[in-house]
Amino acid sequence: MESEDEDVERLKIYNEVHRLRSEGFSNSAIARKLDISRNTVIDYVSMTPDEFYLFVISLQSRSKILDPFREKILGWIKEHPDISGAQVFDWLEEKENFNSVSEGTVRNYVNELREIYHIPKVLSSRQYSTVPELPMGQQIQVDFGQTRVLTTSGEYKRLYLIGFVLAHSRYKYIEWLDRPFRTTDLIRMHENAFRFYGGMTTEIVYDQDRLLAVSENAGDLIMTTEFTKYQQARKFKVYLCRSSDPESKGKIEQVIKYVKNNFAKNRRFDNLIDWQDSCMRWLKRTGNYKKHHNTKKRPVEVYALEKQHLQKVSGTYIFEDISLSSITRKIHKDNVIRFEGNRYSVPLGTYRNDTSNIAYVDTDDEYLYIRLQQSGKILAKHKKAEGNGKVISDPSHRKRSQTKRDLLIQQIEEMLEDKQAANWLVGVLAEEYPRHLIDQLKVVQSVILKYPILVEKAIDEMKRLRLKSANDLRDIALSLEIQSKKQESDTVTVNEKYKDLVAPERKEDIYLRVLQGGANK
Repeated sequence: MESEDEDVERLKIYNEVHRLRSEGFSNSAIARKLDISRNTVIDYVSMTPDEFYLFVISLQSRSKILDPFREKILGWIKEHPDISGAQVFDWLEEKENFNSVSEGTVRNYVNELREIYHIPKVLSSRQYSTVPELPMGQQIQVDFGQTRVLTTSGEYKRLYLIGFVLAHSRYKYIEWLDRPFRTTDLIRMHENAFRFYGGMTTEIVYDQDRLLAVSENAGDLIMTTEFTKYQQARKFKVYLCRSSDPESKGKIEQVIKYVKNNFAKNRRFDNLIDWQDSCMRWLKRTGNYKKHHNTKKRPVEVYALEKQHLQKVSGTYIFEDISLSSITRKIHKDNVIRFEGNRYSVPLGTYRNDTSNIAYVDTDDEYLYIRLQQSGKILAKHKKAEGNGKVISDPSHRKRSQTKRDLLIQQIEEMLEDKQAANWLVGVLAEEYPRHLIDQLKVVQSVILKYPILVEKAIDEMKRLRLKSANDLRDIALSLEIQSKKQESDTVTVNEKYKDLVAPERKEDIYLRVLQGGANK
């Protein structure tokens, strides 16, 4: 039943519509100014005052199926002005156990309440291009997101999610964390997704700018050591999207947005277990049950067919030699890393323009340890700070005397597996170039980065030829590379058809960028 206050509001809108129309405003302009739909403007313009009066009288005696929930829905809209009709539809089913109307009916009811009470909704302008449909069982798309939610204690908390979607059926799997992702989380969640789906696809699509890849080298992917081992064990193909080509993973882009806006938005967080359980029930009730707007089919029904085309995943993956606490952080220009809302210092000069500037971070109950290599020497050790927004600095990290030289030496020792060769090289250069040692060490570092596979062989050649300059090391490494390419070329000429079976061997040190904890979407 319509209330008296609503009749008054409706009359105000009617009068404003006619006033603006008499001043020459178009229907669309009136709709924008009054935050009402264009159809309402058209209806009101066509009504005489007597017709409008009869219209209001008819509303007073007309009841709607959603009227028993009117105050509840209005409360949701007032508390969360950005709530969508689809989310109200889902909340009616979740919170009120009511599902006797269509989503369109709920949407119209919500829009009517918005017009009466002048509660506009900000609409998203992001759009996606149409992409070809893929065969069953061919592809899973994976992406990451994060969102800030209000907790039951009244504070805001950042949550991180990973989303999987079968590209053909649009069947989704979501998992949440209340901290940034680590490599082991990523592997564990892949295993959970494969169990949820009852198998895996032949290929998995990721964003190359997110968690997995360092770069592309003629299609040959450089990934984190741990995830590379996992991918080789499970034998699925990896396909990386370029940041300029979002259409190639548009399905998962829409899934992350859908989860954040339909499930997470305006929901209170209490604990991770309940949150994940609510999300799984949302997937069953809404995410995988509602008809997809493109396919016009329910994902759960199409998945029943696609499941038969998935590859079986046998056994349980064993997490071998993976540090459960090791994560990575970027070294910033001011020589700090960010961890759990605080900043921790590293020695002055650690940040360099010509490197990846990635640090490995381990923690225990009391301290935080920072390394340049996952199993390398500790670069910095700090007591973990309580709270957020603090800068934890070691005074010795700001000292300039010999810091740059010592840091370069330490970095070179970390980057070379053969520690004896590293010590010999540094010793020779220090003796031969005491006044220009830093310049020599920079050349050595650039050689290691450019020729990671050949550098130690080049050092052996330096010893054999009794050479004592970093420039000699660079020239030898270049010569070895030329020889290697010539040998590869000769091999290809002899047996051309096997060229694609040869894969370059990489040292662990080449993995310059690892998981950095969930990128914003």
